[in-house]
Amino acid sequence: MAERKAFLLRIDPAVLAAVQRWADDDLRSLNGQIEFLLRRALRDSGRDRSDANSAKPESEAGE
Repeated sequence: MAERKAFLLRIDPAVLAAVQRWADDDLRSLNGQIEFLLRRALRDSGRDRSDANSAKPESEAGE
């Protein structure tokens, strides 16, 4: 498993409450929901470098 880093996040209480409700609806932890949303935003914006590498077929991955 990849190494995880902890960091402090200052966030508006109303935003935190809304994300917590969303996490509850999706059966995720708050931390898991935040990471999910960040990964999706990175992918959608084309900034997720790991996504480009994982999309290659296995035969091309070693090239």
